[in-house]
Order: sequence, then structure tokens, then C-alpha cells
Amino acid sequence: MENKAKKGNATSKNKQKIKIVGIGSYTPDKVLTNADLEKMVDTSDEWIVSRTGIKERRIASDDQATSDLGIEAGRLALKDAGLTADDIDLILVATNTTDTPFPSTACWIQKALKADHVPAFDISAGCTAFIYGMIIAESLIVSGTNKRILLLGPETLSKVTNWKNRNTCILFGDGAGAVVLEESLDDSGMLSSYWGADGNLADLLSLPGGGSRIPVTHDMVDQNLHYLHMKGNEVFKHAVKRMGEAAVESLKEAGLTTDDVDYLIPHQANIRIIDATGRRLKLPPEKVFVNIHKYGNMSVATVPVGLAELYQEGKLKKGDIIVMDAFGAGFTWAALVYRW
Repeated sequence: MENKAKKGNATSKNKQKIKIVGIGSYTPDKVLTNADLEKMVDTSDEWIVSRTGIKERRIASDDQATSDLGIEAGRLALKDAGLTADDIDLILVATNTTDTPFPSTACWIQKALKADHVPAFDISAGCTAFIYGMIIAESLIVSGTNKRILLLGPETLSKVTNWKNRNTCILFGDGAGAVVLEESLDDSGMLSSYWGADGNLADLLSLPGGGSRIPVTHDMVDQNLHYLHMKGNEVFKHAVKRMGEAAVESLKEAGLTTDDVDYLIPHQANIRIIDATGRRLKLPPEKVFVNIHKYGNMSVATVPVGLAELYQEGKLKKGDIIVMDAFGAGFTWAALVYRW
């Protein structure tokens, strides 16, 4: 029997599809530069830029939780759509850095937006969770279960980063993106998707402590198990393979080729991974969106924030074909094709 966990699962679209009717993004005010990091750990600007492409990242304040970033992005997405929270009938939050183990971050955001009694839940799928959320939202809208969904991708990776570990603390930043989704009544919208996971690779990127496997204890904290852990070289190898595969397969399901792509919005984890994915699709650099130099790896937030930047800068034209592509802890991967 074919191993679907490794291969992934593709879906092609019929006449019904979903579209984005509002976009918002938010990043904290505090900027942490490579020069700042040079004072914290044994590293250098040249070393960080050459290996990651990152020059600076945004960091949430001590009193900002993940939900606070999501609330700001969500309000902007609703405003862009010309809607209010009363117009939403489901809130999905894709995140790895929940405010609390429970209740869900979605419920904290629902409370702040005053979207009373609207169902709300979180999606955990590593950095891939925003694209997973788009696929889930599509099923709910096309089936008629929901009419209009607010999907958010907020992260505060700074809260789970060991700032004494020079291999990981250089990578991560905080931010949030959000979209309002509803059924498409024209030819724009989400055309296809491809997603997969392989739990055999779960130990490549994880936050080991704080759950039922390793509950919170003094010993757990002493071992730094409350911080994220990553096997960087292995993550790189699998990320390049799976992101390329996901993008190619999603285009195939849409009946398109890489020649049709106007923009690739890849997960902003590492400039070398981004470049390798662009080469796999044989795309010129101007078609591969990059903002990792400004924000670092914002995990789930990278794809929606990237989409928001393209939109806000007026670079998206009607009919443009956009590929959103990501990988993350799990190990997970996913891509979708969207016609603007």
C-alpha cells in the first residue's frame, strides 16, 4: 500500500472554491538586529546573514501574547474586507505558540474581538499551519458549514527561544497575518492544494517540555526543555525536498506549470531553503517573495505576512497565480495555488 504520510495528499478544485476578501498583518515595534545579537551570544552579522539571510527580526514585548498580535492582524483583515466580527461565523488560529495550553488562542481572540458564540479553535501543524488552515477552511465553506471564516497566523517564537543558544536564537521573530475567507463567485480563489506529514521526523524540530510527555518540573526547566530544539542540518535537507514537492504537485493538480506562476510565497525559514525551492521551480528571483531579512523566521506568520506585503504594496494583479508553500514541525509540508 502506498505510504500517504510520506507522499502527501493533493486536492484539485471544481467550480466551487474559496477566496480571500480581507488581509491584515501586524509585527511588534521592537527590532532586534544582528548587532544586538552580537552582544548576547558568540556570533556576527556576517555569519548570520551568510547562513540565513536574516538581518533583523521583530520581538513581542513582555506583555504581548500571541493572541495580542493575532487580534491586531485580525482587526486589520476585517477592516480591509469592510466587515466586523459580527460577520464572521468561525475563527481559526494557526499557531505553535499558544497563549495557554488550553483554552485555545482562538477563544482568547474571539473574546477580544467580541465575536460572541462563534466557534473557534487552534490548528497545530508547525510552520505549515496557515496553509493547513486554508485547506480546512475551504472544506468548511464549500460544504456550507460556514459562510465566512477569519483565519489567523500569529506567533511569538521569542517566548520559546533560548537566547543563549546561538544556533537557534538568530533565527526567530514574532508577527501575525490574517485573512477573511468566503466562497468565490468568480474565477479567483484557491485552485488546488497539496499537504502531507511524516511523524517519523517529529524529533527534528520540537518543543519537548510542558506537555503530557514531559510535564513542567524544575528539572525540565533546568534542562531547557521549555525551549524549542532543532536539528538544523536535517531540517534543511527535508525542507528543501518537501517544499519543492508540494509546490510542484499543487501546480499539477491545478493544471498549471511553473511557467504560470507570478509569485511564490515560501515559508521564510532560511534564505538557502528559499533559494533552493525557487530553483526547483525554475523561477527567476523576482518571482520568489523574500522578506526574511526584515523579520526572520516568524513560523506560521511568514506566509500570510508575505501575502499581506505583496497586497499592501500593490504588486498583485487580477489573475496573478500565487503559490504559497511551507514546511514545519511534525514534520509537515503543504502548498496551495491561488488565482488573485
